[in-house]
Amino acid sequence: MKLKLAALAIAVLTTSGVFAQANDTLAKVKASGVITMGVRDSSGALSYTLGDGKYAGFHVEICQRVIADVEKAVGRKLEVKYLPVTSQNRIPLVQNGTVDIECGSTTNNATRLKDVSFLPTTFVEEVRIAVKANSGITSIAQLNGKNVATTTGTTSVQTLRKNERAGGIDFKEIFGKDHSDSFLLLESGRADAFVMDGAILAGNIATSKNPADFKIVGEVLSVEPIAIMIRKDDAGLKKIGTDTITAMIKSGDMAKAWDKWFMQPIPPKNSRVGLAVSESTKAAWATPNDKPMEDYAKK
Repeated sequence: MKLKLAALAIAVLTTSGVFAQANDTLAKVKASGVITMGVRDSSGALSYTLGDGKYAGFHVEICQRVIADVEKAVGRKLEVKYLPVTSQNRIPLVQNGTVDIECGSTTNNATRLKDVSFLPTTFVEEVRIAVKANSGITSIAQLNGKNVATTTGTTSVQTLRKNERAGGIDFKEIFGKDHSDSFLLLESGRADAFVMDGAILAGNIATSKNPADFKIVGEVLSVEPIAIMIRKDDAGLKKIGTDTITAMIKSGDMAKAWDKWFMQPIPPKNSRVGLAVSESTKAAWATPNDKPMEDYAKK
């Protein structure tokens, strides 16, 4: 009987340990020696592939800084695994523990906060429209009867449909599996416009074969806080990530990272995105916070 009770106690403790680690990334990575970073293949200068399993970008660099501070906290060097995610699978992969920290281009909104958590906003994005330079399209009204591309799992077309200027506008949605696929729909002529975060549009245009063939036009469809995503109720990683980002802002390293990825030539093509930091982003840096998109809409 004692043996059975002992076995049961061990089983309960083991199970409890598993549940404890479910939302405790620090305990998980300390035990395994591995941390998995969710990255994107084509999220502009935020997160993109260099090929051969290598990734770079503004958010990738910030996450690397967070992971360096995680290593200090757990007292060991960690193997960093890069796992490409899509707009469709990024949240489930964070929830189920496959990805420990998602470093792509995710909008912090109230719906997503039910399932995941976010570190402080790293920049405030404007959703815009990209078209071919010779298309003649300059506004939402001219999308009537057009094919509009966006990426599966994103909020951009929903945002377009909700825009007050889109009343009576009838367009067909075409979905790309990732941002590069959506841009290809525009590039190949299968779509007349690509609606997405301005930084992603600018990044894809900058790395295209002929950047002069495209332009970003029209009204700002929405203003959205973009942040690094982690598991819900992951207090340890939340604190470290918040402290890392706050320190980067105060030291000026955040502004330097922005200049590096958005204003200077970046690999692999040494192209320049040319996206200056906005006043909204500067305001978010001035008072670091993890407010969702809905709070911005109240202004």
